[in-house]
Amino acid sequence: MSSLPDFPFEFKGDIVTRSCPGYTQAIMRWARSAERNAAVVAFVKDAADTSIAIAYARENNLPIAIKCGGHSSAGASSVEDGLVIDCSRYLNYCRVDAAKKVAHVGGGTLWETVDKAAYEHGLATVAGVSVLTLGGGFGYLSGQHGLAADNVLEATVVVADGTTLVANSNKHSDLFFGIRGGGSNFGVVTEFIFRLHDQRPTIFGGFLGFSSSALSSLVKAAENYWAVQDPRACMFMTLGAKSGVRCLLFYDGSVREGRSYFKDFFDAGPTSNSTKEIPYVEANTMMNSNFRPGGCEYQKGIAHPVPDLQLLTELKQMIEAYGRSGGPSPVAMFSFWPKGRIMHPAEDCAFRRDPYPDLGLIATWQEITSDNFNIARKRVYELHDFVKAYDASHLSELSSSALTGYGNNGDEAASSALEARAQRSRLAFGDVYPRLQEIKKKYDPDMVFNRWYPIIPV
Repeated sequence: MSSLPDFPFEFKGDIVTRSCPGYTQAIMRWARSAERNAAVVAFVKDAADTSIAIAYARENNLPIAIKCGGHSSAGASSVEDGLVIDCSRYLNYCRVDAAKKVAHVGGGTLWETVDKAAYEHGLATVAGVSVLTLGGGFGYLSGQHGLAADNVLEATVVVADGTTLVANSNKHSDLFFGIRGGGSNFGVVTEFIFRLHDQRPTIFGGFLGFSSSALSSLVKAAENYWAVQDPRACMFMTLGAKSGVRCLLFYDGSVREGRSYFKDFFDAGPTSNSTKEIPYVEANTMMNSNFRPGGCEYQKGIAHPVPDLQLLTELKQMIEAYGRSGGPSPVAMFSFWPKGRIMHPAEDCAFRRDPYPDLGLIATWQEITSDNFNIARKRVYELHDFVKAYDASHLSELSSSALTGYGNNGDEAASSALEARAQRSRLAFGDVYPRLQEIKKKYDPDMVFNRWYPIIPV
């Protein structure tokens, strides 16, 4: 592409272009398959820098992506031949006001930073920040406190015309509604204020591994678990060609309480057991061994009731067959978040709420090739289509929106043509979509921000 003019001298942050030594690192993402060759990466220091970056991109007809943690496997935080507004270098902080039980958190801050800062005061936030929060934000404490989006008290947002707005329930309340579930459609969030909660220092958690012969018992254990809906508990069930059948258990209580609550799972005869008492601040690292940075990833979600034995058995057989044939290896992960506070939040926001567990279908691989990407996508879709068809023949309760799954697990929310993504947006946002269209028209009528489930203004 043709050379671009220099950034305005008022810009305080760092500018990285393709000729700069740090370019490769600047476009690096959690999943290497989500990396794109941006023309410019602007590491912003504050809202004023963000406003300058937006104006520069618009003046030079550069598409914009917003990078916070960089975890979007769909590539929402990257853009080919465009400008990335990167919040991770300088807007990476957490200031805790323990007396008020709130945290002021920069828009590029990682979950770990917030966890550690809050933990020092015996407090905790529900989940990760930034894009995770804007897309809803599930966490181990969601059963007790709702989603991350439900715990945002205020946000500083730089909108498409460069204006910096403070959005909360009293000021720019429509924007406040939209950003909590509507993703990055309305602007760049440079700071959040989160509500914090008292948190015990240790919890019970870890993995149980099982052989295939335990599937029947696990189905019954999962059904009993889901029927109780203890807000202090959380459970994941994963099926993988390499990892086999595993359940991640979390209980916000003592070892005795956790083992008692998950008794059915222990009675199912685990072949391995890593559960123990751990500091809460380490709980959010339990999944790290499953999904590490630096690899490639393709994922798609779907809502699903507690799975029966037939579905689990057939899913496991499909996944094992993929494992034997080599190439990208899919994992099926059922997320059983207690739904009480999730389905009945204290305030209304844009996130679409479904009363079912979530099923994430995730393929991982190492070597970046078009063949590997195509194989990963094909396998994820085969699994997804199998589950969808199974639901159609066994169930009638799932809506079209629920079948799109959790938005943050969207596979092509950012990687397909705008028109195709916009069609998905109607399903992803469900009944709230018309209201989001009105908000989009007010704050971003030209669709400057369109990398994640783009909303078409009315």
